[in-house]
Amino acid sequence: MTSTFLLIGHLILLIPLFSAEECIVCDYFVLVGEPTAISCPVITLPALHSDYNMTWYKNGSNTPITTEKHARIHVRKGLLWFIPATLEDSGLYECEVRGLNRSNQKTINLKVFKNDNGLCFNGKMKYEQVVNSANIGNIICPDLENFKDEDNVKPEVHWYKECKPGFLEDKRFVLAEGENAVLIHNVSVQDKGNYTCRMVYTYMGKQYNVSRTMSLVVKESPLQMRPEFIYPKNNTIEVELGSHVVMECNVSSGINSLIPYWEVNDGYVDDFDSTYREQFYEKGMPHGITVAGTKFNISKVKVKDYAYKFFCHFIYESQQFTSYIKLEPPAQNIQGYLIGGGVSLVFLVFVTLIIYKIFKIDIVLWYRNSCHPFLGEKASDGKIYDAYVLYPKNRESCLYSSDIFALKILPEVLERQCGYNLFIFGRNDLPGEAVISIADEKIRQSRRVIVILVPEPSCYSILEDASEKHLAMYNALIQDGIKVILIELEKIHDYTNMPESIKYIKQKYGAIRWKGDFSERSHSASTRFWKKVRYHMPSRKRGSSSGFHLLP
Repeated sequence: MTSTFLLIGHLILLIPLFSAEECIVCDYFVLVGEPTAISCPVITLPALHSDYNMTWYKNGSNTPITTEKHARIHVRKGLLWFIPATLEDSGLYECEVRGLNRSNQKTINLKVFKNDNGLCFNGKMKYEQVVNSANIGNIICPDLENFKDEDNVKPEVHWYKECKPGFLEDKRFVLAEGENAVLIHNVSVQDKGNYTCRMVYTYMGKQYNVSRTMSLVVKESPLQMRPEFIYPKNNTIEVELGSHVVMECNVSSGINSLIPYWEVNDGYVDDFDSTYREQFYEKGMPHGITVAGTKFNISKVKVKDYAYKFFCHFIYESQQFTSYIKLEPPAQNIQGYLIGGGVSLVFLVFVTLIIYKIFKIDIVLWYRNSCHPFLGEKASDGKIYDAYVLYPKNRESCLYSSDIFALKILPEVLERQCGYNLFIFGRNDLPGEAVISIADEKIRQSRRVIVILVPEPSCYSILEDASEKHLAMYNALIQDGIKVILIELEKIHDYTNMPESIKYIKQKYGAIRWKGDFSERSHSASTRFWKKVRYHMPSRKRGSSSGFHLLP
């Protein structure tokens, strides 16, 4: 099994090929007196061709490190060599790679350590390698790629355990040729410890030791576990009558000889029903765990299946262990009723809103006529008139329709038939009264303002006096908040030349268009037009004190 290895306490970077994102300041570790070769993590060596130029500097120095091979510290094949490293070499170094279009720098922190007292290694420079007991493991001596002799041949590697030779005499340890590794057969906990590999590197006729120390961690294989039920665990499940059910029993253990089995009504399931064919199976899981199982199919659940518990048994160390599962018919599902009720309620609300939107006016008028007589008297609002009527008075250039509607038809329906009290400008005002003061006073005494519009441009001035018109509109819209009812005697397509107040009312509340004739014959309050007008008017109680007779 291939082992993984980590550096205890620090990130060690002795591998010569790196990507630029691996570290910000890269740490290198080396024992004093041993050679080391540091690669620049800016660019991988295969990419270092004629288009790139690499230079190494001691931190704080602008002088490049020499490429002279005889120097103890020099640059060779893109690597920064220390042959050998001394304690004074600890510090920061910078590598700079210049290309055709860009350059990049990286900082390396070299740390030179001494061996711990009485040992052949430093505890801060150990690789951690993990193997599992009872398996085949291996110990790898890493990062020796750059240390070859002058004939490009890797020197022989010698091995030590706790700095002592001889552990290879155990036949369970086998050298792996050409891989700088030791294989361990049947790994045991006693094999853990510190393993050191050492080779002799010859450079310029001098020999130097190169060593690596690995801390081997042995993880014990899982102990034999007591079998236990995964499923069932004395539980009940709801199944429909006639449905298909797979009855499955699973037991986890560390042994392979466990065989669970089903029973029902004090007998095997095959005896209970010949269609229930029990099947045994077994499957391995990680960490040495085995799952033993047995199952049978109930193609159609019958009434008798609800009457008994189905027991799963297994025997371990002469003791029987049991768990059961019981089938039950499902409880009455109210979810469907809730969903149906919710949908029905939403549909009812939707239909109600549509009906109300279509018949809103009739509903409101019916409510006023039917329910208001039974309601208590409301406190007086101090108003005298139910509506103040503004209309364009007859001019030579205007039709007589506005006069007929305002002075004949409107009083006939709203006053005589509906009992409203109207103040019609031009009918109720007295000659000689101040027009502005009268309009302002009467609008304040009214609950609504009815504005009658005609399409003739010359008649757009609602009142004869422009200042009176603006004063009335100002009071109605802003000061008193009186609701304004627009009535178009004919379809008005363009409101461009209308006063701003009229355009505001039309945009916000719309207008009611008159579609009848202007004859002086009786008009009924039950037509659609007059229902719309009555809907916007304040409610009137039967037996109104206005003095007008309410016709049937």
